[in-house]
Amino acid sequence: MIYRILHRTEYHYSEPAGLCYNEARLQPRETPRQHCLRSRIEVDPPALDVRERVDFFGNRVAWFAIQQPHQQLTVTAVSEVALSEEQETFGFGGDTPWETVRDQLRQERSPEILEALAYLHDSPIIVADGEMIDYAGDSFSSGRPLVEAVQELMGRIHRDFRYEPGVTTVATPLSEVIAHRRGVCQDFAHFAIGCLRAQGLAARYVSGYLETLPPPGKAKLAGADASHAWFAVFLPGSGWLDFDPTNNLRPTERHITIGWGRDFSDVTPLKGVALGGGKQKLKVAVDVQLLG
Repeated sequence: MIYRILHRTEYHYSEPAGLCYNEARLQPRETPRQHCLRSRIEVDPPALDVRERVDFFGNRVAWFAIQQPHQQLTVTAVSEVALSEEQETFGFGGDTPWETVRDQLRQERSPEILEALAYLHDSPIIVADGEMIDYAGDSFSSGRPLVEAVQELMGRIHRDFRYEPGVTTVATPLSEVIAHRRGVCQDFAHFAIGCLRAQGLAARYVSGYLETLPPPGKAKLAGADASHAWFAVFLPGSGWLDFDPTNNLRPTERHITIGWGRDFSDVTPLKGVALGGGKQKLKVAVDVQLLG
């Protein structure tokens, strides 16, 4: 499966901004199931200084600065990726009890365990608490295989939480999401990660896109797609296993990965600072197109 992704972000300022610095995490990364064929970022007005680096988590980061007065900033990322149609397999350890994995994370210090430790503890947005311990406890009974427990946790979140765009923002505390049992994909991924970390397991936040299909007989609207988020849990011997609680499924060839980190703050698509500008309006349009 080959996809073309166009992600356009527009900022409109009420007053001229004289200078801005930005970081963009909008370019797909390489995974065992995904190969980035090509990717570019276009900036208007033109950026004078553009650099690319790889961050601590292995994500591609584009850094750029605009040093001229402007009242509008448009950042467009255009990428093409090839995804394998093969379903992800668990490999060795699919029946490993979750407590065994927890104990390995506590005691072993192999290279893969050391890498996973970055996703074991609290992060800026996710702070595991008693509510998460209690909620996860119903799925993580003694001796239960990790994969089976996480699968059930995903299903319960899908059933117990209502998908409702507009009721939360990136600044909404996770405690509020839990209290009202509603939110969006980002909230559900954060909550699941908190539940897993509360059990002593390593879990990470995955940012990307999901190809959406229009209702039968309807044409797909341009710009109607959106960024998506899910989570992955670490299983020694198998690596990272992905789960999508918003749709209650294991990610397939329709899930396109941009990057991952401890939570959303590590993979924010676009962030920066501007001098001046007054009030700003933000508009985001995403197209995910299947090429073949």
